[in-house]
Amino acid sequence: MRTNHFLIGFFLLISHLSSYSQKIITTKNTDTISNWKKKNTVGFDLTEIAFVNWSAGGTSSISGLLKGNFTRIYLRDNIKWHNELIVRYGMNKQDGIEMRKTDDALQFNSTIGYRKDTISNWYHSAKFNFNTQFTNGYAYPNTDLAISKPFAPAYTFIGIGAEYANKEKHVVVYISPLTLKNTLVLDQRLANQGAFGVKGATYDVDGNLITEGELSKTELGFLVTSKYKAEIFKNINLENRLSLYSDYINKFGNIDVDWQLQLDLVVNEYVKANVGTHLIYDDDIKAKKDVAGEQVTVGPKVQLKQMLGVGMVYNF
Repeated sequence: MRTNHFLIGFFLLISHLSSYSQKIITTKNTDTISNWKKKNTVGFDLTEIAFVNWSAGGTSSISGLLKGNFTRIYLRDNIKWHNELIVRYGMNKQDGIEMRKTDDALQFNSTIGYRKDTISNWYHSAKFNFNTQFTNGYAYPNTDLAISKPFAPAYTFIGIGAEYANKEKHVVVYISPLTLKNTLVLDQRLANQGAFGVKGATYDVDGNLITEGELSKTELGFLVTSKYKAEIFKNINLENRLSLYSDYINKFGNIDVDWQLQLDLVVNEYVKANVGTHLIYDDDIKAKKDVAGEQVTVGPKVQLKQMLGVGMVYNF
């Protein structure tokens, strides 16, 4: 019941702030100042290698990554409301091999906070996160059965806590002792397998289906997130994001880790090179591999992705 009261209050506060966001303050010079700050960034990275009569051998390939980052920040007195939408989609094509997905992400983050005065860096905060993907994922070369789909999985986090935001040190840390994590697997075949931690289907001794797998799983736990973004050297920007979550009821102390680290090397206003890594560990995510044309579940593993790209970036 307390959680329901919190959700109602959270959405009422958002509605209240939305009404304020429509107000425009007019100065004596007739300039307009809005409580909203916005930034939009879209980019495209391209990687290509080609071989013609190359004696050492090799496979020609081309990769492309489309990405976008859109932020909306509301600031008024002691209230801050930060919203961020992140999208990424990448593909790779090699000679003799079908087109394959290399990246796929749809993320939305929203944090609203209130501080007692304009001097303090601490906010009483509520946070909402949503994360899923655009298209099916496969354990290549098997493309007959998807191992993931849009909203299978999808993750939502909603909780209350405290946020420390220091603009001078470029650091934001959020601590929540009360966060609901909801895992959605909106594909019955994957749900029946018990994929991504949901309760799987039950069968009799002859393999006949008794009950379908559940399409969602809800956890209550402790969440810590941090973000550091700054120019560490001239034209070299570092962004570090870390999220740690542990469920109170199921294996408390077993921590889900989501860690992203990226370096942006600025060539000019429109051209950037970037190097990044993304590490994930979640005990509920069981790895799969293709064995003789069949999908085999091999248990949880550390997931690691490394990225290197050069591309065009446009800010507006």
